Amino acid sequence: MIDYSAILIANYPGAQWILNGDNYDGLTWLDETLKPTQAELDAQWPQVDYNNQVAAVETTRRTQYEAQSDGLFFEWQRGTNTKEAWELAVQAVKDANPYPPPLG
Repeated sequence: MIDYSAILIANYPGAQWILNGDNYDGLTWLDETLKPTQAELDAQWPQVDYNNQVAAVETTRRTQYEAQSDGLFFEWQRGTNTKEAWELAVQAVKDANPYPPPLG
């Protein structure tokens, strides 16, 4: 399902609009610029969706890195952790949260 509000937020910053419902018919364009057509917005959806998926992966990874970092840093300070252990922990987070495949 195409998320028109996500497209408008991502690709039309500062534009004034109201979206009543989830479909293009509910879009009221309040901006002085030309209202994008449904075809234009539909064509932008794959890239916006991909960018949102990448952002979600990065947020999840950052949260997991932060959750691990204190424990790993403490072990490093005590001398019980190595650079290799840190790299393995980072790679485990990456493996658990892969990026979506690139667009075509």
